[in-house]
Amino acid sequence: MINGCVIGIGARGYSLIRNVLLKNADINIVAVCDLYEDRVQRGIEAVKEAGQSAKGFTDYKEALATDGVNAAFIFSDWSTHTEIAVYAMKKGIAVASEVGCEYSLENCYELVRVQEETGTPYMLVENCCWGKKELLATAMARKGKFGTVVHCSGSYSHDLRKEIAYGHVNRHYRFDNYLNRCCDNYLTHDLGPIAKLLDINRGNRILTVSSFATKAVSLKEYVKEREDATEEMKNADFKQGDIITTVLTCANGETILLRLDTTLPRSYSRDFTVRGTKGMYMQDTNTVFLDGEKEYWNSSEYYKNNLDNGVNYEEDFLPDFWKNISPEAIKAGHGGMDWFAYKAFTDALKQGSEMPIDIYDAATWQAVSVLSEISIQQGGAPQAMPDFTKGKWFKRPRKDVCDL
Repeated sequence: MINGCVIGIGARGYSLIRNVLLKNADINIVAVCDLYEDRVQRGIEAVKEAGQSAKGFTDYKEALATDGVNAAFIFSDWSTHTEIAVYAMKKGIAVASEVGCEYSLENCYELVRVQEETGTPYMLVENCCWGKKELLATAMARKGKFGTVVHCSGSYSHDLRKEIAYGHVNRHYRFDNYLNRCCDNYLTHDLGPIAKLLDINRGNRILTVSSFATKAVSLKEYVKEREDATEEMKNADFKQGDIITTVLTCANGETILLRLDTTLPRSYSRDFTVRGTKGMYMQDTNTVFLDGEKEYWNSSEYYKNNLDNGVNYEEDFLPDFWKNISPEAIKAGHGGMDWFAYKAFTDALKQGSEMPIDIYDAATWQAVSVLSEISIQQGGAPQAMPDFTKGKWFKRPRKDVCDL
């Protein structure tokens, strides 16, 4: 049995406790922890309602000392993820860490060093790596349907103005990040699936990171229009550019284009796109184009939403667990991605197998955030990505998150 300690019971943590962890028969939550007592009590009650019993803490070290704890589920402020993960791994407690960003290369190195020294299982739980469309496109790429892939792009495009501006009011950490930094601060939703498709750290690696920022004006204008804005909000001089564009180059010759777009009015999108010599996939238009399938490239009416127009791509390429998704998995969050991601963690932990998103993935993906900040400060100058695998990337075998 996996005896879990949940650290961080904000909106995301509370949702995962109720809809994912407590619904997983392999997990028993024995401790919950948050800096705020009311959240601790909320976590305790959620566990109690599910017929389990958990102790509550405001200190994560005390929480991890609870008898029987063998897994830490880290849902706290981004800035604390590495600190808590390192402490847990040193105690031999397996780690499932929610996504976020990193603030220094030193932290990335420390994460890798401790995991290598202790051998404690660690997984970055990037749920979008289990996204239905991302896995469909990856499976098609694995079967050679796109030919040689030369470019991928993605974005985290999500209007978060209210969440950011009212961050301190609602005890959310995004406010401080947008106030004090200018970088791609939330990039693993778009980068993670692309990195898996391009075999980053497994026969390929990221070489350089170049980032560019627009001016930061939208949050200021947004706050100005709020009658209930606090003085802190009104006086805030946000550093985070409204749109961050990042270009990555890879050892095998591919390029990756990422965009952070969270402070302008828009609909949600991850804009996952794959371009190859024989075809392409575009998530935003729900489109697959394969060379030779249609005579006219500009036949937009045919291609738009052609995944839903009777073309059998999903039947041929989608993993079986997506074809047979249960109502429980759908309700767990993000259409099923949350359920599949945490099930992958518990399955790997039970079986003693390799984590589908490992410590090298975690360090590399999060290092992009650090390097993007430096690149922006230097006018977009390319920054060299460290090789956290110490040369092992060259021969490490491919590791998809599921059987494709």
